[in-house]
Amino acid sequence: MRSRILRGATVAGLSTALLLPTGTAAASQGGADRLDLEAQAVAQLTRSTQWEQQARIPLDFDTFHPQGMTLVGEHIFISSVEIIEPTQKHPAPVDGTDRTAGRGQGHVFVVTREGELVKDIELGEGDVYHPGGIDFDGESVWVPVAEYRPDSRSIVYSIDPETFEVTEQFRYDDHVGGVVRDERTCRIHGVSWGSRDLFTWSRTGRIQDVVANESHMVDHQDCEYSGGVTQICTGVTNLATPEGGTYELGGIALLDLKTDRVLHELPVQEFSTAGHSVTRNPVAFEAEGDTLRMFAAPDDGEEANGTELLVYAARP
Repeated sequence: MRSRILRGATVAGLSTALLLPTGTAAASQGGADRLDLEAQAVAQLTRSTQWEQQARIPLDFDTFHPQGMTLVGEHIFISSVEIIEPTQKHPAPVDGTDRTAGRGQGHVFVVTREGELVKDIELGEGDVYHPGGIDFDGESVWVPVAEYRPDSRSIVYSIDPETFEVTEQFRYDDHVGGVVRDERTCRIHGVSWGSRDLFTWSRTGRIQDVVANESHMVDHQDCEYSGGVTQICTGVTNLATPEGGTYELGGIALLDLKTDRVLHELPVQEFSTAGHSVTRNPVAFEAEGDTLRMFAAPDDGEEANGTELLVYAARP
């Protein structure tokens, strides 16, 4: 499950230490097994899977536009972009970009499972202020921060989950919308603007591969490592309706990190109070026994009910 904290005993350099929520009977299972349960559970999900809403937890602070989420013990890390000046589209590309940079501030909020704010970590530099999907590798929380436009540039950071110390890991000349660190190989995997390209970097940030995303169902917004050679990605796509409006189609995908192929994919038909697909932006998963929990925060802080942390459970 995703609520790992710090690496303990290792097997071939990989984590076997997890921290389960207090009182769970499954706490004795090994770390690799717990992560693999997530992948196995997602592989059994279908569009008929029933998601039971277990909690709606208000986040009573300025959440802005949440982007990514990962579970670290009893804390939840949520990335978000604060937009100070919106971007503006150019009539024609300027210096290879289709819009102005705008202005903003990147945040990573550390909250308890009850929704209380513990820490607001500010990230970014100049025009690079848009955090994306985030992941926890057992030691650090990995966060990409990019310009708020495609074909731009990004900085990938790591955060110590105990001290909240921020370390710049590497820079890349494109918009990186989300990252996952493979705990077996230590390679970093990422997605571009709209996840149309999938990136692979070495542990030191050297680009090793860029491939086209074979899936066109949804744009992957937030991904997380799920054991073995897999990652789980979630996101949305906006589809046109006959009335001229749009409809948010949400989805979950299980991807092979070696081949970047989609192993399993399905739509998600759950919506927030504001009408957003629950997989619109931050999503994290947690497996326990025969239950898969999904944590989501699809609504922006400026919407009527603000941002709520939604918790669902399914038994695939």
